[in-house]
Amino acid sequence: MIDQIKILFFGDITGRLGRNAVKSYLASNNEAFVIANIENASHGFGLTKKNYLDLSEYINCFTSGNHIWDKKDIYEYIDEAENLVRPINYPSGTHGKGSAVFDYNGHKIAVINALGRVFMPPIDSPWKVVTEEIDRLKLEGVESIFIDFHAEATAEKICFSKYLANTYNTEEKALIKGFFGTHTHVQTADEQIINGMAYITDAGFCGAFDSVIGMDFATSLKRLSTSLPERYEIAQSSAAQINGVEVLFDRTGATQIKRINLIVDSKNESEVPIGCSRDEG
Repeated sequence: MIDQIKILFFGDITGRLGRNAVKSYLASNNEAFVIANIENASHGFGLTKKNYLDLSEYINCFTSGNHIWDKKDIYEYIDEAENLVRPINYPSGTHGKGSAVFDYNGHKIAVINALGRVFMPPIDSPWKVVTEEIDRLKLEGVESIFIDFHAEATAEKICFSKYLANTYNTEEKALIKGFFGTHTHVQTADEQIINGMAYITDAGFCGAFDSVIGMDFATSLKRLSTSLPERYEIAQSSAAQINGVEVLFDRTGATQIKRINLIVDSKNESEVPIGCSRDEG
């Protein structure tokens, strides 16, 4: 067991540009346990089996959200997809699983995915379902838990994260090592460590930089300005943004969280980093 473990968590991967950008980034940053939200990975909506298999070559665990069901072939493989988790607070009997446990460098890591309820479709309470799952994983000897909370409301994310950090983490040891918000595709600048738990309200997204959260501007404008139905189209752009966080942790808790906020332009192969880091203490 090594002293420190690095976790890379990527916000919603959106379309081919997002997939390729993350793949390129990981080519030179591969000494980490990699988690990515992929509910928009296949042309902006859902995840095909082909893309799941391709992404599996360089990502350890996939989280998702309410759009995971948008590609109908998900029902053909989600029950056998060991590295893919869907929101745990869907009703009992829903295809797939809401958490997964991994053995990484001798460390037992669990990943839980959950949906928020504020401004979101009706769903079972994450407060009840997630805490029950954490209690179960703790009994099974899991040492570190990371949570992707796919939610719209900032207040819900902050409140839920603080509740979990105060309930399961102590000054001596943190069970919840990371809590990452997703869904809005807009990265927040509030990365911090709360009682041994790395936190960010929203990790952002990976996809077309010249876009409206990954989607084409013209179709987004028509839909939002007229309120009439309009099919969103994935944006085409030479520049991709890569959003996420890099977390260092040990057995006692998270020791550092650093935002990943890059713009990569394929035309001139330039990479512009924006971001900062927060250390424990």
